[in-house]
Amino acid sequence: MSDIIQLLPDSVANQIAAGEVIQRPASVIKELVENAVDAGADEIQVVVKDAGRTLIQVMDNGIGMSDTDARLSFERHATSKIRNANDLFEIRTKGFRGEALASIAAIAQVTLRTRQSDEELGTEISINGSELEYQRGVSCPTGTIFTVKNLFFNVPARRKFLKSNSTELRHIINEFQHIVLSHPEIGFSLNHNDSDLYRLPAGNLRQRIIHVFGKQINTNLNNLKSETSIVNLTGFIGKPENARKTSGEQYFFVNRRYMRHPYFHRAVMKAFERLISEDTYPSYFIYFDADPHSIDVNIHPTKTEIKFENEQAIFQIIQAAVREALGKSSVVPSIDFETEGVVDIPVLRKDSSFQAPEIPTNPDYNPFDAGPSPGGYPRKKEVLYDWEKLYNDPGPTRTETPEEEQRLFTEEEVNTQKAAEFIQLGKRYIITPVKSGLMIVDQKLAFERILFEQFIFSIAHNRGIAQRELYPSKLDLEPSDYLMLLEIKDELAMLGIDIGDLGTNTVVINSCPAGIESTDLRELVESLLEEYKQTEQKVGGSAIKNVAASLARAASAGSLRILQHSEMQQLIDELFACENPNYSCDGKKITTILKQGELEQYLK
Repeated sequence: MSDIIQLLPDSVANQIAAGEVIQRPASVIKELVENAVDAGADEIQVVVKDAGRTLIQVMDNGIGMSDTDARLSFERHATSKIRNANDLFEIRTKGFRGEALASIAAIAQVTLRTRQSDEELGTEISINGSELEYQRGVSCPTGTIFTVKNLFFNVPARRKFLKSNSTELRHIINEFQHIVLSHPEIGFSLNHNDSDLYRLPAGNLRQRIIHVFGKQINTNLNNLKSETSIVNLTGFIGKPENARKTSGEQYFFVNRRYMRHPYFHRAVMKAFERLISEDTYPSYFIYFDADPHSIDVNIHPTKTEIKFENEQAIFQIIQAAVREALGKSSVVPSIDFETEGVVDIPVLRKDSSFQAPEIPTNPDYNPFDAGPSPGGYPRKKEVLYDWEKLYNDPGPTRTETPEEEQRLFTEEEVNTQKAAEFIQLGKRYIITPVKSGLMIVDQKLAFERILFEQFIFSIAHNRGIAQRELYPSKLDLEPSDYLMLLEIKDELAMLGIDIGDLGTNTVVINSCPAGIESTDLRELVESLLEEYKQTEQKVGGSAIKNVAASLARAASAGSLRILQHSEMQQLIDELFACENPNYSCDGKKITTILKQGELEQYLK
């Protein structure tokens, strides 16, 4: 039998590697800008056209490359950062695996121009889909210029799965922010379609955060600093009162490398417990300085997931550091031991006697007596109207078929309960008796389903009614959220939300859908954006339905309140008038029935 195992051609191997390293245009920018940082540049310019589909250009004034290094840099596993296996545990640079340029050149048309300061001529190399077209001497400034055109031109299946330009541009901005926030000493610029999105001068960390997110964030920043034998922390945390409904200003960096770490995020959120509501996010920019031997930065292709040696201890350090920063800003009450004359603690002398305090009691008081209460006030007798209906005989019972057991609730059963009593539990659940037992309705999900179907009906029949605001609300957004809102602007207009673009990451909200009660339209839009981020990640569904579902979830957040009997009846009526009353937009059960047999089991 003949041999069947063979080595892949370099071009194919590079395309396979590109599948791990280069997922979208933002991945190219990440790799090229990180290389520019490692090259010692203090000025880095990024130029993008059509969200990176047509052109990506990264220019730096770093040390440049020699003629030989320039050609070798496009080979797989070619790197200047690693000499032996031990170097993997001393990594403080960005790229080090040597796959980036080979991967980019495998799926795009790449031109490199580079020159070192002690050379008169530089080098220009052109590679088309891993095929070298030419290498020649050229006159160019010191540093490196990478030009990447027609990304995924030879992999149409990958190009087809790219999102809209606005979505891809959001990813580019996110990757750009990760790098610029970890290197404030370097000047950066980002230009898209001949328009400057960022022009960031070199400065300190606070100045860089302000330049990225706007002047309004300056008053929201509290200093954070903690030095321990395990890890050192520096950076800033936001004030609780400025926590927002949308995520986006939460950043961890380790040894000047951006990372995602859900476990450490929980440490920050735990420090903010009882200071912010559960559905809001505080800002934080936390920088870790750790021994490279104590971390593993190569457990994920994008190197954004990092493993720490002692994560439980670091969790406690983060929580304590954040609490200390909040305490110093007078957000968390602290005890001042240097204060004099404030707390008067009596001193017990040796010759003085101690007498225990007396508590007046009534030995004749019977808690089961309907007479006056211990304080002399008359008891208030609680009255439960129509409570007898809970004990009505449900009539003869029969064994349901499996299909009927899976059935949640029918309109026929609802119609028989028009006069039923309703009990509200915890501002979230409505309980009402039905023929077969007790029906439990999730109040928030019921509101969500009703609003969603109203929105879809309005769109289908062109009946979206906008309620104009007497005083439009102005909203400053994080750049990626700003682009996302503009991306769904037309869909929001169909739902009754009129968004005006004021430029520089600022919008004005001119109207909201009629019938939605919201005391703060800014909170509604922030919640909408956060919900849409989650909806956008799910597969399937049209854009307008995703926006309608996101708006329904955001607007239903205000439904967790005490309802009158008539309001509960109306909610049930409207729910079972829906096309699908049993499930929410994302498939969660709205209603369930606790059958009489189950109740009897619980009471045995």
